[in-house]
Amino acid sequence: MATKDRKIRKMRGSKTCGYGSKKKHRGKGSKGGKGYAGSHKHKWTYIVKYEPDHFGKHGFVPPRKKQIKTINVGELENVLKRLNLESNEIDLSELGYEKLLGKGKVTKPFIIKVKEFSERAKNKIESAGGMIIRINENEN
Repeated sequence: MATKDRKIRKMRGSKTCGYGSKKKHRGKGSKGGKGYAGSHKHKWTYIVKYEPDHFGKHGFVPPRKKQIKTINVGELENVLKRLNLESNEIDLSELGYEKLLGKGKVTKPFIIKVKEFSERAKNKIESAGGMIIRINENEN
């Protein structure tokens, strides 16, 4: 079966290998510029065909929401058991919690230190005989 030689194979042996003079086969000047040079001008057809998404903005990245680590008042007794604390005083900011929420039942009078708390959590803690102390972020 006959095969077709590439142009460069056919031209080996001739002084200029089919480029006319050696000046015409130098550097990036003979190739339309380096890299993406001319991609908005003389290389535009290449961009349109092979990389249509190269230019412009695509999609939307929503801003990241601040994640706050929370704990409910119903979980406070489990925290006491887990930490083997004798007193009912808990510093939630030391445990990594930032906000106290009001889901669950409170049976003991807790003294809780925390950065933020909901109104419902405050009512439940105070109705059980405890209190909540707000910690400022600047003090830590």
